[in-house]
Amino acid sequence: MLFAAFALAFLTVALAWPVPILLAKATWPNRAPGTALALWQAIALAGGLSMIGALLTWGLIPFGDTLPSALTSLATHLLNGTLPAQTGFDHLIALTGAILLGTHLILNLVATFVRTERQRRRHHQLVQLLSEPLPDRPGTRVIEHAAPVAYCLPGATRSITVLSAGMLKLLQPDELRGVIAHEKAHLSQQHHMVLLAFKSWHSALPWFPIANRSENAVALLVEMLADDQARHVVDDITLARAIALVGTAGRFDPTVESFTETAHAETTAAAEPDHPFDMVLPRVRRLTGQYPPLPVAARVAVFAGAVLLLAVPTAMLLLLS
Repeated sequence: MLFAAFALAFLTVALAWPVPILLAKATWPNRAPGTALALWQAIALAGGLSMIGALLTWGLIPFGDTLPSALTSLATHLLNGTLPAQTGFDHLIALTGAILLGTHLILNLVATFVRTERQRRRHHQLVQLLSEPLPDRPGTRVIEHAAPVAYCLPGATRSITVLSAGMLKLLQPDELRGVIAHEKAHLSQQHHMVLLAFKSWHSALPWFPIANRSENAVALLVEMLADDQARHVVDDITLARAIALVGTAGRFDPTVESFTETAHAETTAAAEPDHPFDMVLPRVRRLTGQYPPLPVAARVAVFAGAVLLLAVPTAMLLLLS
C-alpha cells in the first residue's frame, strides 16, 4: 500500500505539472490531432485517478494491506467510532482529501453539464426567434449580423448550424460549403461533449496546468478534427482561405499569389499571448502543408503511451484488491 501511494503521488505530480506543459508547447499535435486528443484525455483521466488513488491509498495504510480489507476495516471502525492505533493525522487528512476531491470532481462535472445545457436551451430559443433558415440547407440558420460568424449549437433533439449574414457576404460558395461542413463535423463527432469534460476539469482545478493548458489545447485539436472532415467536401486551400477570412474578419486578402506566405506572415501576431488568431493560424498552416501528417509509427507510439498512462494507475489500484 505504501509503495502504491508513493508511485501514484509521483504520477500525479508528473501529470499535473510538467507533462501537460510540455505537451501544450509541442508542435507535433498539429500533425496528428486525433492522436493528441487521445493523449490529452488519457492524461486527464490518469491524472485524476492517480490524484484520488494516492490520497486514498495513503489514508488507508493503517487499515489494511489491500483495498478491500482496508475499506472494510475503515467501515467497521467508523461504525464503532474507533481508529487503529497507528492512524496519524496525515492519514485522516488524506482520506478526507480523497473523498472531497472525488466528490468535487463529480459534482463539478454535473454542475457544468446542467449549466451548459440550460444556456444552450436559451440560446436555441433566441436563435429560433432572431434567425431565418438558410434555403437548401436543413438545420442551418442565418442571423442578421455584419461580422462573419459560424458556430454549431448542439441540442438534445435537434442541432443547428448558425451563420451570420456577414459570413454569407464574405465567403464564396465553395468556402461557405467548407465552413458548413466544418460546423456539422463538430455536431456529428460530438465535440461539445469532449469540450464539456475539459471545461469541467478546468473549472474544478483551475490552478493545475493539466486543467488550464488542456482546455485550450483540446479546443484547437477539435477544430482541426472538424477541418479534416470538411476536407472531404472542399479542397485544402479553399478551406484554409475560408478559415483565414472568418478568423481575421475579412482582413486576409484571398487574391494573394501564395496563400502559404500570407499564413506565415501572420505567425508573429499569433505568437502573442492570448492573441485572437491563435486558433486560426495553426489550422491555416496545417492545411497549407506546413504541418505534414505525423508518421504512422509515431502515432501508434503516442497512442500506446496514452493507453499505458491510463493503465498504470488502474493496474496499481487493481493489484491492491
